[in-house]
Amino acid sequence: MKKIYFKIFLIFSFFLYQNSVYSKVNVEKEFNQKYLSNYFSALFSFNNNNNVQALKYFNSSKFLIDKHDSFLKKYIFSLVENRKVKQAIKEIKLSKKDKNRNFFEANILLILDSFLEKNNQNIEILLSNLQTFQSEDVYEVVIYETLKSYVDLFGKKKISKSKEDFGKFSLINKAFQSCYLNSKKTDSLFLNLINASSSVRDYSRYLFFYLSYLLNQGDKEAVEQISSTIDPINNGLLISQTKIWIDSQNYKKINKIFSCANEAHLLGEFFFLIANLYSAEEDYVKSNFYLNISNYLNPSFYFNMYLLAENYYLTKNYNASKNILKKFNQSEEVFYWHKIKRISKIISEQRDDVQSLNYIEQKFNQIKKPSHKIIFDMANTYKNFKKYNKAIELYTNLINQIDDTSEIYADLLYKRGGSFERIGDYKNSDNDLIKSLEIVPEDPYVMNYLAYSWLERKYKIDVALEMLKDAYEKKKNDPYIIDSVGWAYFLVEDYEKAEKYLVQAVELMPNDPIVNDHYGDILWMLDRKMQARYFWKNVLKLKDTEDFMKENIKIKLLKGLNKI
Repeated sequence: MKKIYFKIFLIFSFFLYQNSVYSKVNVEKEFNQKYLSNYFSALFSFNNNNNVQALKYFNSSKFLIDKHDSFLKKYIFSLVENRKVKQAIKEIKLSKKDKNRNFFEANILLILDSFLEKNNQNIEILLSNLQTFQSEDVYEVVIYETLKSYVDLFGKKKISKSKEDFGKFSLINKAFQSCYLNSKKTDSLFLNLINASSSVRDYSRYLFFYLSYLLNQGDKEAVEQISSTIDPINNGLLISQTKIWIDSQNYKKINKIFSCANEAHLLGEFFFLIANLYSAEEDYVKSNFYLNISNYLNPSFYFNMYLLAENYYLTKNYNASKNILKKFNQSEEVFYWHKIKRISKIISEQRDDVQSLNYIEQKFNQIKKPSHKIIFDMANTYKNFKKYNKAIELYTNLINQIDDTSEIYADLLYKRGGSFERIGDYKNSDNDLIKSLEIVPEDPYVMNYLAYSWLERKYKIDVALEMLKDAYEKKKNDPYIIDSVGWAYFLVEDYEKAEKYLVQAVELMPNDPIVNDHYGDILWMLDRKMQARYFWKNVLKLKDTEDFMKENIKIKLLKGLNKI
């Protein structure tokens, strides 16, 4: 009997054990599936710019941090994207697998942590590692070489000679490093950089850092003299705001947000430049990564975050963009106005143009004493929304306050002249545009606008053509000028020359309705009617085609060009 009970006990125990093991395997399977599901949700959210949700899913799947090779890298990017740089550094340090943290950005974060901790020995080791992780990305080479030069600068208090020459990038670093050392060369280096600005590359931003340097030298007289020469309208956000600070003698603000003597500030500005480069390449993930590092190193320079708001806007992450823009308040007039303009554009994207204009108009009217720049921007906004009479009123307001021999005055006449032309007031339009050319002779854009206006009216066609030829010689790659020259040849019935220019214009602006319409007309006159109809039909599909043009195109498709 005891043997029978013992056998029953063994059999029961076996099944119990089997069920227990099966249950354990099932639990582990469900356990891993849950983490994997959260991980995939994190990746999906991150790739769709839902950064807060992505981090939430990453945090809930951290079990995989040492089990999935690419988890740590994705997690670090998500943490930095959410401005949790300290936590990102901590997670890298806690990672048990060296293999998982062997990527370029992880080493960047560890190097910066060592910089802030003044751990020079660790920096040397990490820099050596960093060199091995460089990809074919040219900016990673720049980052490595620049960080190496800053190690020498901060440790040995000297500027090292680099074997690599990165053009203007090297010049920028040399200016900042000379400023750090308080070198006598700082003045000339910054001035050479600022004077190197062109229509292709704008280095005017560095005027802010030069003014900051002069303030630290106690040379307020030079600062005020330079400020008096700054264009109050056609300048970037930082320089326009800086002019307001200087004019109101708010020098503390400039000193507070940046100092060449502060090592973290120098590194922060370097990474802001890197973020700009990635943004220009439309690599917004890396741009945001380096922007948040820049902000971590110098949170006082929060004005730089406007680029993060812009990156979010360009990727249609409008809520994230608005959250960043909240930082800009009315005490910083220029950045506050930039916020209003950007939110207005977001309203246009999410709702409609009417609500967008109502919003910006209401905010503009609430500003008691708007600067020239804000009035100019509002005039341009009215013009873009085809509220030409309101635009003319604001342009006139500025014209009455500006030196009538300056380039700004000429630009205002050009803008107002264009608005007069749009409402059919050709007399005032011609007067403004001609006067603008008297102040800045042979400005290609003003010549193009005036000449094209004459072509549209079939007025002074021969003079207009010669004017356009001059404009073309100055701006051979401008598609609007190329189109105008081609259209002028069309009007003088030189269709072969007209086609030569319009082909270029279509290649440069394939989605412009006017250019496509012009090209269709030229093809028709060259007896290439099938091709002409193709381009006319294309005009009907383009989103920017105005209703009156659509009606004309429909007639041309039915009856041909000569029946218009």
